[in-house]
Amino acid sequence: MTPLQLFKCLSDDTRLKSVLIVSTLKEACVCDLMDALELDQPKVSRHLAELRKCDIVLGERRGKWVYYQLHPDLPAWAKDIINQAARNNLNYFSAALDKLKHAKAQGTSC
Repeated sequence: MTPLQLFKCLSDDTRLKSVLIVSTLKEACVCDLMDALELDQPKVSRHLAELRKCDIVLGERRGKWVYYQLHPDLPAWAKDIINQAARNNLNYFSAALDKLKHAKAQGTSC
């Protein structure tokens, strides 16, 4: 993976926020991202498919849902960029994390 490929894959707001959430939580389910981003399942899944195609995330099916984590073969420099972006830009996606936490507390998440 080149820096150009990484940044092109992350150039969409939904994909970037999804990756930052996955990075922060270490793992997120499609339904978690639906709650966090207030998007429907097909849209979230479509963006996750792009991230899988770029080898940025890896999905694991567990029953009805697919859980995503950063791809274990993602180069260290790319993981560092993602993790630093998440740590240093929490205000960019904190509203999404708050929505996810609220959904989990209400028991409406998966």
